[in-house]
Amino acid sequence: MSSKIPKIPASRAEVQTSPTPQELEDAEMEADIIPEDQVQLMLTDRAAQQLRLISSREGNSQAAVRISVDSGGCHGFQYKIELATQRDPGDYHLVHPSVQPSNVYIDPISLSMINGSTVDFATELIGSSFRVVDNPHAKGGCGCGVSWEMK
Repeated sequence: MSSKIPKIPASRAEVQTSPTPQELEDAEMEADIIPEDQVQLMLTDRAAQQLRLISSREGNSQAAVRISVDSGGCHGFQYKIELATQRDPGDYHLVHPSVQPSNVYIDPISLSMINGSTVDFATELIGSSFRVVDNPHAKGGCGCGVSWEMK
């Protein structure tokens, strides 16, 4: 008997705003701008619904989750996911195609390391959180799922 884990409904996030070369220069950030048609970030329906709830609760249509990748952890990299009230210059602004507002802000360096991943929101006994899953650029990782290494 085979048990399959049901696939979580997700949609390809739409790019609302891309960083400009001037924004990157002003932020002193050396990064390549990924063309909008090559941004492949998925956003689950439950993550989008949670983002809409946060925006409503905050009374701010620009409220979002900001995702970045930091060096650290036992495997080299870790995700930093925090709430944000507005887009920073140089960030990509992505949204779910049908659930809005559902804002996600990601800097171009971090996007290059998670492009192709899925952003999800999970509720477990130990708490609820946004998380990045199915990262095609990651190999291995720690047992707690916080840190990972690049392929």
